[in-house]
Amino acid sequence: MPETDVPETAVPELEVLVPTRNRPVELATTLAGLAAQQDVEFGVLLSDQSDGEAGYHTPSARTLIRVLRMQGRPVHTARHLPRRGLAEHRAALLAMARARYVLYLDDDVWLEPGALARMLAAIRELRCGFVGAAVQGLSYLDDVRPAELAPFERWTGRPAPERVRPDTSEWRRWTLHNAANPTHLAQRHVHGERWIAYKVAWVGGCVLYDREALLACGGFSFWRELPDEHVGEDVVAQQRVMARFGGAGILPTGAYHQEAPTTLPVRDHEARELVSSP
Repeated sequence: MPETDVPETAVPELEVLVPTRNRPVELATTLAGLAAQQDVEFGVLLSDQSDGEAGYHTPSARTLIRVLRMQGRPVHTARHLPRRGLAEHRAALLAMARARYVLYLDDDVWLEPGALARMLAAIRELRCGFVGAAVQGLSYLDDVRPAELAPFERWTGRPAPERVRPDTSEWRRWTLHNAANPTHLAQRHVHGERWIAYKVAWVGGCVLYDREALLACGGFSFWRELPDEHVGEDVVAQQRVMARFGGAGILPTGAYHQEAPTTLPVRDHEARELVSSP
């Protein structure tokens, strides 16, 4: 792949996969969060579908890429065109990855120092298919929503496989990740622990997978069943993994949504409503 000085043999245990499009400022901020991570080795696969120049060509992004490489963290950059939808973009990144664990990180999420090491420690201990760090929207910090926090339930021990469908009570867990709900959940439920695990319907924006588990469930190969304009592809992948290998959210998340405008304004096609059952 272009723009990398890292030998192909140097594969860390963890790779961060960042699909990006038309978000140069947010991307640089996301890379700054990665450069501030501590006590964890990882590489970065950065794939751009911007309409104009790639977001990683800005002076800010190039500086952060140099910082990451100076830290010994390999960074691979590539253009991936034409656009065929986010599921296909995620599938392409997964095909490039070789690490045991892969973190799909949206291009508008900032990770606080220590967040990546915490997620890696959690998936090692829980031995499940994925752990997610739900993103927090701090503009809603004063908007406490007790009814949306009510479905919270901790995992005790290793997460069990679950089938979470819209007609089940478990589906109500989706409200846990609205607005600043992850912040308020951590304030309520984390009491001195480094992290705690809890039950989810799905997690958006920041999800760490066991790569072999994701591949065993087909990864994002279902992209061929979707129109180019779609949303919710991460829901499909996570629920397939959760059904076979289990999955969990962790608190505190350490993941902060930059609250930038969406780059997917057409939201008429939900992937879970269009993809055939595995």
